[in-house]
Amino acid sequence: MPSPLINAEPQTQERRRHQRVRVAVLGRYMLTNRQEFPCQTIDMSPGGVALIAPVRGAIQERVICYVDQIGRLEGTVARLFENGFALALNVPLLKREKLADQLTWLGNRHALGMPEDRRHERVAPRHPRGTLHLSDGRNVPVRLIDVSVSGAAFAAEVHLPVGTPVTLGQTPAHVVRGFNGGGAVEFARPFSADSDPSTLQF
Repeated sequence: MPSPLINAEPQTQERRRHQRVRVAVLGRYMLTNRQEFPCQTIDMSPGGVALIAPVRGAIQERVICYVDQIGRLEGTVARLFENGFALALNVPLLKREKLADQLTWLGNRHALGMPEDRRHERVAPRHPRGTLHLSDGRNVPVRLIDVSVSGAAFAAEVHLPVGTPVTLGQTPAHVVRGFNGGGAVEFARPFSADSDPSTLQF
């Protein structure tokens, strides 16, 4: 079924069950050749997402995205445009409902001009794989979405309440935000402002 994000022809209006939300969120995506690139969302619905992306996939190519504040998304390329592409998402019903809630929150946040609580610039990491050490002894593999000298966002198969103390690699931190498929942490002590956060390894 065509994505409600990209199909605007009158005869397919019935298929537009999900409202698109204009929201700019950073993330990363992986093409079928396993190459990864940074991206930013233009708008989203539970059925589709449009991305600003440096390398476009082919029509019908399967793409996996890790989007900050959203988590892991999977879909196929449905439309190409000059500086990116649109995906028709393959989202199970339960996750689709959660995604709709997340998009409502993000859309309201952007519309109201609420701050992102980001004091330092976040960039795509050169070393996206890391390990989150929990106080109960568990070691959870994570995929870093973005990093700064004061914190990081990650995708992982674990949900941690805000305030949970953790260690990312060897760096003490605590959870400041959770989202479906991951979360974000703030480091106990920021790295030097002269550091290049993209080179940090966890």
